[in-house]
Amino acid sequence: MDKSIKSFGSRDKLQKLQNKDSLFLCVIATTLTSRIPGITGAGASPELTDYTPAADVELILHGKPQCLPEIPQTVVGGEAAPTPAVITKAALEMAGIPFLVVDAGSAIKPSIPYVNINHNRGGNIETGVAVLNPMEIFNKGKMLGKTLSKLTDHLIIGESTPAGTTTALGVLEALGYDAWGKVSGSTPENPHTLKRQTVENGLKAAGLANDLPLDPFQAVGAVGDPMIPAVAGITAGSTVPVTLAGGTQMTAVCAFLKEAVEGFSFEDVSIATTIFVATDETADINYIAQQIAPINIYAVDPGFEKSENLGLQKYTQGVVKEGAGAGGAMLAAQLQGISIDDIRAKTEDLCREIF
Repeated sequence: MDKSIKSFGSRDKLQKLQNKDSLFLCVIATTLTSRIPGITGAGASPELTDYTPAADVELILHGKPQCLPEIPQTVVGGEAAPTPAVITKAALEMAGIPFLVVDAGSAIKPSIPYVNINHNRGGNIETGVAVLNPMEIFNKGKMLGKTLSKLTDHLIIGESTPAGTTTALGVLEALGYDAWGKVSGSTPENPHTLKRQTVENGLKAAGLANDLPLDPFQAVGAVGDPMIPAVAGITAGSTVPVTLAGGTQMTAVCAFLKEAVEGFSFEDVSIATTIFVATDETADINYIAQQIAPINIYAVDPGFEKSENLGLQKYTQGVVKEGAGAGGAMLAAQLQGISIDDIRAKTEDLCREIF
């Protein structure tokens, strides 16, 4: 196995997935939480975060967004870091892995074929009303997972949900896990205080601050986002191994699964992320995961410090870190025998073409 993959758990699971047919899903969702100034870097302005998920998946399939004139980038210190969807596109194209979009509740619908399991976006968790129908979303996700797992040997599920670490924090804390100051973020200065205040305001507004831990559907309904029950449902319905391609948001999915499905086994579930999340000094994905279950976590290092692209170099400085399933897409490509150097070169080529 490639040395660029850092393993926090068993590497044997990866060996079993080598050269297996994989199907990559990107679950998209938006919430009004992402409109809170300073809470996310996943868009040039709080208002434009509504467009980020649709633009990400359009870029992966079309090579450019259809819903926006410009490609989503995170701007820190005057230098723009390209969306991680470029990394996902590079990896999936090189490995010939099919790509499917699932709408769990995105405000802007992408101009591509997609599977819809929830039409409505999430609210602002500060109001205590975040997701109106989490159980319906979860059950539809289960149906989709059951169907898709008949088509492949391995499901890889990524996500694009601006402010998703804040809603993940909300669900983790509402379920009784210690996650304050532990979730990652898309900027070097992780706004932990703002995230915590937002979650606490939401729990108070919902009248649930003194009732913790909550039922998982109650937790998502008050302070979560539509992506979490959707990905949890797909995972619960799958009969093949599932790789959750994302950062600390995916620990919230795992926590939801543990509480929503009695006796749920994480034997065939792992998390794949980037090295930028795994080594994030402002967060701790392993600490969160260990509270839930012995979940295997794999972190891929694309070696962007070797890149001549200044935007990709920004990733090594704590900008963006993960999104659109980038870590899981790189891992999936490597399981098909594609080298990390080739993935990085392809990513650089796409950056020159697209930006």
